[in-house]
Amino acid sequence: MLGSEAVAGGESAGELLLRAAAMVPAERYALAVAFLVAAFLYRFLELHVIGDILGGFRGGRVELTFHPASEIYHHVASKCRSLHGRYLATPWLASPHLQTLFLGISGRPPSFTYKRQLYTVRDGGTVALDWLLSSDLDVGYVADADGFISKDASTPLVVVVPGLTSDSAAAYVKHMVYSIASKGWNVVVSNHRGLGGVAITSDCFYNGGWTEDIREVIKYLHHRYPKTPLFCVGTSIGANIVVKYLGEEGKNTPLAGAASICSPWDLLIGDRFISRKLVQRIYDKALAIGLKGYAKLHQPVLARLANWEGIRKSRSIREFDHHATCVVARYETVDTYYRRCSSASFVGNVSVPLLCINALDDPLCTREAIPWDECRANKNIVLATTPNGGHLAFFQGLTAGRLWWVGATSEFLFALHESSYMHRQKANDHVLHSSLESSIDKSPYVNIMEDGMVAPVTKDGSGDTDGSASNDEVDGVQLSNGASPSQQLEVSGEKHIEHASGAGNESPADPANRQGEIYSNKLHEIIAPVKRSINQLTRYQGRSVWLLAYIAFATSWPLLGSLAFITFRKKSRNPLRAK
Repeated sequence: MLGSEAVAGGESAGELLLRAAAMVPAERYALAVAFLVAAFLYRFLELHVIGDILGGFRGGRVELTFHPASEIYHHVASKCRSLHGRYLATPWLASPHLQTLFLGISGRPPSFTYKRQLYTVRDGGTVALDWLLSSDLDVGYVADADGFISKDASTPLVVVVPGLTSDSAAAYVKHMVYSIASKGWNVVVSNHRGLGGVAITSDCFYNGGWTEDIREVIKYLHHRYPKTPLFCVGTSIGANIVVKYLGEEGKNTPLAGAASICSPWDLLIGDRFISRKLVQRIYDKALAIGLKGYAKLHQPVLARLANWEGIRKSRSIREFDHHATCVVARYETVDTYYRRCSSASFVGNVSVPLLCINALDDPLCTREAIPWDECRANKNIVLATTPNGGHLAFFQGLTAGRLWWVGATSEFLFALHESSYMHRQKANDHVLHSSLESSIDKSPYVNIMEDGMVAPVTKDGSGDTDGSASNDEVDGVQLSNGASPSQQLEVSGEKHIEHASGAGNESPADPANRQGEIYSNKLHEIIAPVKRSINQLTRYQGRSVWLLAYIAFATSWPLLGSLAFITFRKKSRNPLRAK
């Protein structure tokens, strides 16, 4: 007894601990390691299986944010069961990362074939429009000569704008397109430049705030199908573009309604978020690889316009934007690009019924960027948020065959179409905003875009393409501010006179000759602007030449006659004084 105590007393505490640890079976250690790994993965992957089990697999409630007096909510969104229910994710995809990963790898999209139309925008760029017509084409359907819908068709048309480096072949896009088309509507996917297998045909690339392409496509569709109600659905970066476009256009857009799915809202906040944690940095690198793949497809153009070596070495979205987007689009810094292109700044001016859907666990678009107050202050916006869903995923059912946001969006658009709250563009909302004087400076064959790029105007993109007629239109010529043609010519002439009066004229020795020359110069200054205006308008709209010529003559002959009489009288007095 004493001997054993002596032996034990001779060992250190560390030796005793090791001896005790050796007595534990190896299976217990394996179980402990597995538990630690599972806890780490549960935390790292943001799994919510336990929460779903404890909640009885009822799912999370859909939270709606809207203005208390919003008619869009009370008469449209209130009729949508999807927006007033719950969302339960597929049990084996109970993680935003698993949902997003599964959507990118498989997504289980429906199988169908698009009809492609290539549309050339004003600056020479090419946009691929991929069409899917309704499934019941044989029921009251009349095909157009080009194989698409009839020009007199009244079936609603939905324009879908994909996300970053995505096109019409993406799984989530095909889910949305098929869902809309199977319910009797027509759908067209407006692919970004350089995507969908189409080459870059101009020196302009799309970016997170590039709204010129969708603006021109919507104008073209409205002009070609004037009786067709137009709706638009934007996804991810496409949602940012759509919301920004709606804010820029205000009431002047021909869209009857729209939807924004998983928009990043604030690109600057999103940039900070995606580089914050390890898992977000993985997404950042994956998206940068996709952007570099897009750039490699168009290397001959980008190598000439941007820093190709920097693009090739980019390891994040921010680095790619620094070497490519900011150089091509001429932004001073990356933060400047992010600030100017964030759709959150344009939410207040949205005048079209808009449904916005975001998941609070989105691994790419953080909830911190959602403009809660701005959406609540706008009566046209209904914001729906769910606790789970990932990025553009929202898988439902045991087989993950459906996307919740697709059904919710379809239900909202159909309810909007059946209501009396669709946005309708007024006939005089889209008048040419340039005055006669500005059109003379710019010429009808040149369009100066917002980013300063000068591009030729083609037949598809010139003028007022929405087919609306203004009250201020006179024989095919539209004038701004409601001014009559004579008033426009008079104002233009006055501006040219002020510009020309800055140059000094040499005075002759004879005062009478000096006065006569001054009157002649003034007469020339009056006639020259009118002549240039008529020449300009002749190129712009030949139908109104004779009317404008008549108006110019009728309004200017009293002034011309009086100047000629005064000149003749002065000259007739000079010989008498000399005699």
